[in-house]
Amino acid sequence: MQTYAVIPAAGHSQRMGQPKLLLPWGRKTLIEYVLEEWRSSRVAETVIVLHPDDQRLAELSRECGALVVQPDIAPSEMKVSVRLGLERIEREFHPDAHDAWLLAPADMPGILARTIDRLIGAYEWDQVRAGEPARIWVPRADDRNGHPVLFAWPLAAEVAHLAADEAINTLVARHPVAYLHVGDDAVVEDLDTPDDYRRLRAKYDRDAK
Repeated sequence: MQTYAVIPAAGHSQRMGQPKLLLPWGRKTLIEYVLEEWRSSRVAETVIVLHPDDQRLAELSRECGALVVQPDIAPSEMKVSVRLGLERIEREFHPDAHDAWLLAPADMPGILARTIDRLIGAYEWDQVRAGEPARIWVPRADDRNGHPVLFAWPLAAEVAHLAADEAINTLVARHPVAYLHVGDDAVVEDLDTPDDYRRLRAKYDRDAK
């Protein structure tokens, strides 16, 4: 079984007031830290979808080993970014029905390789033991659903057919879902505002000591 990650990152960080993925995070930028965790996991390939103007972000992403998708026209919403990422994976790697794809925003530095691998392991075990395995796995912390979300590869085909008023969460409502309960609330923490950045950066600096 192979797994692939799709990281939608084509937004403009309006609430942050500056390109948040280029902010310092330890000795790296935020995007470098995030992508290096994905590269350290069992995921075979990571695809990041960027705004066509984000050249510095594209350079750093490639240096971290990610496959970069930069469409000529900026994606109008997240599900468009996801579709573009899945199309790239389909063209290059031709996944089969036993494979899976994972989805997470780029602004969640608390998602660690070990959490990603636990999710993949749970999905693999479910395929072995269950006659009708769950098609989606979701991590949970503090009674909230988090990221990354793992989807059986066949669900990729449904993304292109979502209605105008449907988001990726529609897939979660349609298909059997299993939950992986994790003790780390990082799976529900993202960075949208300067306050988020200061709070989570302080937490990161404390944990890194």
